[in-house]
Amino acid sequence: MENWRHRCRQGLETLGDTLRLYGRWWVARGWNSPRAWRSIGLGVAALALLLTLLRQPLADWFWPETRIQQLLDDGRRALAQGRLTAPDGDGARELFAAAAALDPDRRDVQDALVQTGQAALAQARRQMGAGQLAAARTSLELARQLQAPSAEIEQIERALQHGSREQDGVEQLLRDAEAAHLAGSLDDGPDSALPLYQRVLAVQPDRMQALEGRDDALSDLLARASGDANEGRLADAAALLQRVERYDPGHAELPAAKAALNAALEQRARQGERELARGRLAQAAESFQKVLAVGEDAAARRGLQRIAVAQAQEATRLASDFHFGQAEAALAQARALAPDSTEVAAAEQAVQRARDARQSMETPLSNAERERRLKRLLAQLQEAEAREQWLLPPGSSAYDRFKAAQALAPQDARVRRAAARIQPAARQCMEDNLRGNRLRAARTCLDAWQALAPSDPALAPAHRRLAQRWLAVGSERLGMGDTAFAAQALQQARQIDPGTPEIHAFAERVRSAGPGP
Repeated sequence: MENWRHRCRQGLETLGDTLRLYGRWWVARGWNSPRAWRSIGLGVAALALLLTLLRQPLADWFWPETRIQQLLDDGRRALAQGRLTAPDGDGARELFAAAAALDPDRRDVQDALVQTGQAALAQARRQMGAGQLAAARTSLELARQLQAPSAEIEQIERALQHGSREQDGVEQLLRDAEAAHLAGSLDDGPDSALPLYQRVLAVQPDRMQALEGRDDALSDLLARASGDANEGRLADAAALLQRVERYDPGHAELPAAKAALNAALEQRARQGERELARGRLAQAAESFQKVLAVGEDAAARRGLQRIAVAQAQEATRLASDFHFGQAEAALAQARALAPDSTEVAAAEQAVQRARDARQSMETPLSNAERERRLKRLLAQLQEAEAREQWLLPPGSSAYDRFKAAQALAPQDARVRRAAARIQPAARQCMEDNLRGNRLRAARTCLDAWQALAPSDPALAPAHRRLAQRWLAVGSERLGMGDTAFAAQALQQARQIDPGTPEIHAFAERVRSAGPGP
């Protein structure tokens, strides 16, 4: 480079001397010489050609800063694009090296080379994490050539050596995962496909083969979940969805599978309502329990409550006829469905009262003792009648006293007169309270009537009328915005007579109005 500059200076000096001599000649006699003008034209053309050919070397010689800055700008662009080195010289390393050749002492040029070395180290780490060990070694060699910190280079070298040993293990894990996937073993234990893919990703989080394999396996699990939901295995479907969420909560097919499960849950709940309306209590309970096995559902929980009430009423009826085995079975089913229900507790007391009555019938008593007990019970019965305590409080109600007296002397004329008196009184009590819209009191009297005469054919129409009255009052209050009372009215109507035709339409109104059944 220095020799070239020296030759250029000598050439320019010779050219200057020639031009001076020519100038003197031109002043003396060149103005009128055609030959001189031709020489001038040729000289200008030659000079223009020379400047064109030597434009860049002359610019670098006279203005080297401009060339260095251009190389730095190109190098920084290449660095930002991740082109750390390139065989055609368009990489960051080559561009910065060219700038350094023009001015080795510039601070920004040296800093640019250091940045390239750090970028090479970072690239080596990324490639190593993705399992691209050969590419990582190439990047590390570039960092070494750029004199990156030796401590960091040695750390990555050790990791590469360890990664090389792990690479064989990872490849075996991938082969095992793919074999388990083909065999249909997706998430059945540590040797199934998904756990094996997870072990690969724990070592190489960006390993595309493992990511794609896991995604396909999760798709297969979601397909199983949708199949289980369609076939009514709701708890199994929900469990599969939870397992998929643990592996990848953002899986693209997960929302559709959840929607399929929700649709199956709604369908099962509607089926339970239909079975309950038809009096198929066992089937209805199974439907509601399948819904609740997936998660808490208020409507399904209320459905079980209504089934428990129906079972409790059946237990009371059976116990009154001294069919204690069947009564206990019905009571056990009611207790299992709604252990905290007040209706179930009342049925338990009714069954116990019937047992006590039966035991009293079987206990030998003297005529005098029997008469004393009977008179006392009849007197207590009249007191309870006067207070209109037909079923409550337990043990002291008119019904309790009557059943005890009936157990002592079923054929006694006084007991028969009491029965003839109590049953119409309970029926009249129900009618009076119904006319006055005292619906809870009417319900108590209706229960007393049913307990006294469970086979009375007039009971079914009475249940229907009371349920319809609850719905009518509930509809009026719903129109006033009282959705809470409307929901209670709906629940009462379902308990009293689940087959009331108006229940379904009213339930839809309550559901549309806000929280409720």
